[in-house]
Amino acid sequence: MLEHALISGAYLFSIGIYGLITSRNMVRALMCLELILNAVNVNLVTFSNYFDSRQVKGDIFSIFVTAIAAAEAAIGLAIALAIYRNRKSTRIDQFNLSKW
Repeated sequence: MLEHALISGAYLFSIGIYGLITSRNMVRALMCLELILNAVNVNLVTFSNYFDSRQVKGDIFSIFVTAIAAAEAAIGLAIALAIYRNRKSTRIDQFNLSKW
């Protein structure tokens, strides 16, 4: 069970990193960042259950990471919406925010 969860976490993390590096769209980059944070949550819960199943430290920390990810997504989407209103595009390679 431990190996399967760690492999799935590593797979999610790899997909997130690849998408974050190759993404040109801001919304897609935010989704890939969420994948990375979800992979971290999978690993936290897996290690928490593997090392000591009676303590829920990893589970509680995973809830905090999820709350931070939700706040990050809300702020990131608000920034993307503001940029889209001004520039009519969410492509990362077309941004030059020093000329806003």
